[in-house]
Amino acid sequence: MQITSLGQLFIIGAGGFIGTIARVSMVGLVYRVLPLATFPYGTLAVNVLGCLAIGFLGGLAELHGGLNIPQQRFWIVGVLGGFTTYSAFAYETLGSIQAADFDLLLMNVAGHLVFGLAAAWLGFTAAQYL
Repeated sequence: MQITSLGQLFIIGAGGFIGTIARVSMVGLVYRVLPLATFPYGTLAVNVLGCLAIGFLGGLAELHGGLNIPQQRFWIVGVLGGFTTYSAFAYETLGSIQAADFDLLLMNVAGHLVFGLAAAWLGFTAAQYL
């Protein structure tokens, strides 16, 4: 993706701001609902929801031409880039390795992979029916 103007950077940055606020809010909500959880459910929730959304928006763009380039940059690169959090996933997984909690490690990695891919597929499939 080639960014050709300051305006395009602003579009992506505005989306990233919104996505980041949404991520912090969602993670906080998950941990208020599950205050005693030792599993990183908040990170898993935002990443799976982000995969569902990117599958759906990608499907809209690819199958229906439903998003123009500025909209794709705002929603997919900006909002969803700010909302999902691979770096948090990596850091939490590293913590499991350092704590030698291999059950948590495997559940976390498998959960992100399986649920993330399933959610992206579900979102893309849903976009086909619009």
